Amino acid sequence: MDLLELEKLKRYSFEIGPIRPPSEGGSHSLLIRATRNCPWNLCKFCYGTPYNRDMFQLRSVNEIKRDIDAAKIIRELLEIITKKLGGIDRAVGVINPHFLQNYQSVRNVFNWLCFSSRSVFLQDADSLIMPINNLLQVLRYLKQIFPNIQRITSYARAKTLTQKIKTLDKLKELQKAGLSRLHVGLETGDDELLKYINKGVTSEEHILAGRKAKEAGFELSEYWMPSLGGKALSKQHALNTARVLNAINPDFIRSRRFLPHMGTPLFDEWMKGAFQLLTPHEVLKEIRMMIVNLDITGKVCFDHANNPAFRLDSSYTWLFKQDYNGYQFPEEKTKVLNILKKGLEIDESLYISRRFI
Repeated sequence: MDLLELEKLKRYSFEIGPIRPPSEGGSHSLLIRATRNCPWNLCKFCYGTPYNRDMFQLRSVNEIKRDIDAAKIIRELLEIITKKLGGIDRAVGVINPHFLQNYQSVRNVFNWLCFSSRSVFLQDADSLIMPINNLLQVLRYLKQIFPNIQRITSYARAKTLTQKIKTLDKLKELQKAGLSRLHVGLETGDDELLKYINKGVTSEEHILAGRKAKEAGFELSEYWMPSLGGKALSKQHALNTARVLNAINPDFIRSRRFLPHMGTPLFDEWMKGAFQLLTPHEVLKEIRMMIVNLDITGKVCFDHANNPAFRLDSSYTWLFKQDYNGYQFPEEKTKVLNILKKGLEIDESLYISRRFI
């Protein structure tokens, strides 16, 4: 079928970074790259490998605005194509990676369009490191071009949130301009482990950052990594993580079980035997210890493939539900503890191994 709009569609694209939180993928957020890569790049478990260890870069406001404009044009063309073809199902057969070199951009906007175009995620690892006035311009432009947006979210480093130039008033201004949710990598609340993994932040700074974000009006997702401390630091990792999360009381706590990744210092230590991973049951016991000591009024989520899963007949199933809203605490705390109890009754050999993942 000869559609002029398909030819026009080939001309437009925008830059997309390599990662985003699963909850933003699940909500089919529009991905707008505000910065490139990670400004820290030194955590032993990550080491900037998702970004190929490329140097961190700030993007100019004009660059970002051009990407927003491109996303707008792509959306308009997709709306015309969908209407001409008589629906989304038919459009899927025409808009494919073999036809479009800019398929990544088109696919992102297409999915966003199919799922109500309500959320935007600002990439990469720490958009709040941008000069506040620049970020405000981006947020306001997003709202101007896409007035129906209901949620704009971003990763943020705790260290950035604690900076004196990121005053509470400035953060409130960002929130008022449309930035509504922040994703912060806590990883652990244990200072010994934070130092060991070279996170570049202390537990007290994590608490200050989290409280500051909450006071500014942001919805806050904090991430922790079961088994990050290995066998040596498991207990203090669990207890101090609960302590810090209790002090912050985030809206969401998202669990990301640690697995060594090639190209990172912690992978090398694991290969040499200097770091010992927990067994499947030890991971569950560590999670249980953290949950038992957790006293929050938010949601605890296990929305990632790295979380505990076991073999059931010829397939695998996750121990916890893969829901982006997770379990409401304290109401469902007992339910989570009961799931952990059942998980510990499952033979360890049935759990998915690191090699499988």
